[in-house]
Amino acid sequence: MYATGQGVSQHYAEAARWYRLAGHQGHAEAQLALGNLYAHGRGVTSDDEEAAHWYRLAADQGLAEAQFRLGSMYATGEGLPQNDSEAARWYRLAAERGDTDAQFYLGAVYAGGLGVAQDDDSAVRWFRNAAEEGHADAQLGLGFMYAEGRGVSQDFVAAHMWASLAVAEGVKGARTLRDRVAERMSRRQVAAAERAYDDWRAARER
Repeated sequence: MYATGQGVSQHYAEAARWYRLAGHQGHAEAQLALGNLYAHGRGVTSDDEEAAHWYRLAADQGLAEAQFRLGSMYATGEGLPQNDSEAARWYRLAAERGDTDAQFYLGAVYAGGLGVAQDDDSAVRWFRNAAEEGHADAQLGLGFMYAEGRGVSQDFVAAHMWASLAVAEGVKGARTLRDRVAERMSRRQVAAAERAYDDWRAARER
């Protein structure tokens, strides 16, 4: 499609025109795409409020990515009044539909008690859902929970493994967590964590 082609401005503008036509007819994917164009100022003038409008139309139809993006706008106050409770609500809807970004952010919301009651068990649940699907930030989040024993029994081997997976993806802070955990581990534990890391990567490549 135009919006994912060469990035020439007139192509984005043409894409926006067609997305708008489809969006007015209730096409959720077009509404999401138009929201993205407004959010990034591609083919249209950047407008967070207009982006939020189109995201909401798609989100109300159950499109998980639009629900996640709407939640993010509530979280940051861009295009919508900042509202942690609304952010959490939309993250949850998207997370339950399998959106891994939403699962990660919902885990962070529960870990920090932002707009919801602080709940480490729920934080671990959502971090794990996303981490198992390869979401690197969630892998770091899960590693932190294991390192601190929050929502799970403290387990340095698991913490090291999950942090290592995040390190491999270049996640900021992952190496610091892994090295901090390693200082508290025996050589045998580090070796076990490294085997677990290799096994996880091998299973993903099958």
